[in-house]
Amino acid sequence: MGATGSKLEKALGDQFPEGERYFGLENFGNTCYCNSVLQALYFCVPFREQLLEYYANNKGPPEAEENLLTCLAELFSQISSQKKKTGVIAPRRFVQRVRKQNELFRGYMHQDAHEFLNFLLNELVDILEKESHAAKSLAASSPEKVSNGTCNGHANGVKKEPLVTWVHKNFQGILTNETRCLRCETVTARDETFFDLSLDIEQNSSITSCLKNFSSTETLNAEDKFFCDKCCSLQEAQKRMKIKKPPHILVIHLKRFKYMEQLGRYKKLSYRVVFPLELKLSNTTENTDSEYSLFAVVVHVGSGPNHGHYVSLVKSHNHWLFFDDENAEIIDESAVQTFFGSAQEYSSNTDHGYILFYESLAASKS
Repeated sequence: MGATGSKLEKALGDQFPEGERYFGLENFGNTCYCNSVLQALYFCVPFREQLLEYYANNKGPPEAEENLLTCLAELFSQISSQKKKTGVIAPRRFVQRVRKQNELFRGYMHQDAHEFLNFLLNELVDILEKESHAAKSLAASSPEKVSNGTCNGHANGVKKEPLVTWVHKNFQGILTNETRCLRCETVTARDETFFDLSLDIEQNSSITSCLKNFSSTETLNAEDKFFCDKCCSLQEAQKRMKIKKPPHILVIHLKRFKYMEQLGRYKKLSYRVVFPLELKLSNTTENTDSEYSLFAVVVHVGSGPNHGHYVSLVKSHNHWLFFDDENAEIIDESAVQTFFGSAQEYSSNTDHGYILFYESLAASKS
């Protein structure tokens, strides 16, 4: 345990970033799906900073009720306040809480890291929203806080906008679904929010081409016709998905597990999909390129969906690190490309990029 830590310290030497901590996470029986996502989130600096700020402002008494947010905040605080620069931490309380909260993660089966990330972010949002509502109710019930009779949050009968938490501020983007009637040319746009983009993948492709396919125009005809409100009838139409508001942290999930009808089961696609260190997002409604920088990759190791292992690559202070549960080591930036996937169907390399984390360059500069 101490050996890998001291090895990492030696490797970085004088270049060890001031105040930074690099800690492996203990595995509690197939919890690599959780560990790999936690490392990616820990090195998502704006998220980490806001979580630590939350922890500092919400330290309840020891008997205070714990939830997933308090357990995660406590874990991040534990890592960041270690006296040693490197080592191993056991995220026991956090893992116990996850299992208590969601039966999906209770067993010792191989779990999906993307499902876990989705569950975690949505759970954090739920907790923050409940806390905000509780605080507002408390403020509203205090007579001295009531002004102009709008304490119920409904000013002139208009419902207030949904709460935007710091989880939303980091990860939420907006997609717009545009449908154009081919008879009257009317465009109907429907917005939807997202915390990550799930992309279909093809052999020997790139993130840029996958994003282009995601936003490609689809014709709705035959039994897929669109009901146009202006024509008041079903019409042929063209539909496309565009990014209306790119998020600060862009999370891309590569759909590497595909259900094969003829096999009656899921199969892992080991396709080679190039993910650049710097990404230009061009399929936005504003037609301006949003620039992003890669800072973490959750990697699935193994040939199938129901077994295997997860590890993560993270970028911290211009160094790339490789985290495999308890182990942490420094790697060369060029090693990142070994996780693109395999150009041939059958390859001995089964370590493939699965979830990519990009930070907006505009957000990191501001």
